[in-house]
Amino acid sequence: MRESYLRLIGAATAAYGLAVIARPELLARPSGLVDRIGQVAPETATSLRPLAWRDAANGLAMALAPNRSVLGAATALRIASDFGDAVLLAATLPERRHRVGAVAVSVAWGALSVAALASRPRATGTEALPPPPPVTGP
Repeated sequence: MRESYLRLIGAATAAYGLAVIARPELLARPSGLVDRIGQVAPETATSLRPLAWRDAANGLAMALAPNRSVLGAATALRIASDFGDAVLLAATLPERRHRVGAVAVSVAWGALSVAALASRPRATGTEALPPPPPVTGP
C-alpha cells in the first residue's frame, strides 16, 4: 500500500467533492446533465450534491486516516464508489459521449486507487540493514 499516494488521492477526491457541492455544474456539464444553454436545473443540482458529499467525506477519510487499516477501508469504499459510478452512469447518462467520458473518468480514478492500494512502497535501502549493536560500557 502506498499510503502517501492514497492520501493524495483522498485529498483530491475531497477537494473535487467540495467543489461540486459549491458548483454542481462541474459534474453536470461533462455528464450532459444541463439544459440547452448549459444551465443546471435545481433538481439536478439537488441530486448531484449528495454524491459530492459522499466524495468529500470519503476523500477526507482517506486523507486523514489515522492508520493503515482505516486507510485501506476508506480506499475500498472509494474504489467501490468509483466502479459503482461507472456502472450506473454507463446505464443512465443521456448521450453516448457523456457515458463514455464518465465511465473513463470513474474507472481511471478507481484503477488509480487499486494500483496505490496494491503496490508496495519502494525500498529506501535501509530496510535490510541490521539493527545497530547494543551499546556496552566503557
